[in-house]
Amino acid sequence: MSRFCITLRTARLLRGMTVKQVAIKTGKCVDTISKYEKDSTNIPRDLSIELIRLYNVPETVIYFGKESDLFGLVEDSAKAISI
Repeated sequence: MSRFCITLRTARLLRGMTVKQVAIKTGKCVDTISKYEKDSTNIPRDLSIELIRLYNVPETVIYFGKESDLFGLVEDSAKAISI
């Protein structure tokens, strides 16, 4: 992966918002927001667009998938660079 990307959780934190605040603004429950922050692979398109607008980030910088997979990619890249 050669492009810069962030997770939905990171985008939310950069906006200074809590999961509860996002849930209220989107009309979703806290558990739903938390679930898609951990794994956004199957996030409904309308919710992803709503969150992108709420967080005010370009869609192209959001990583859609398992948060743990992205962190694994980052660790692998760091190891490759240090070799």
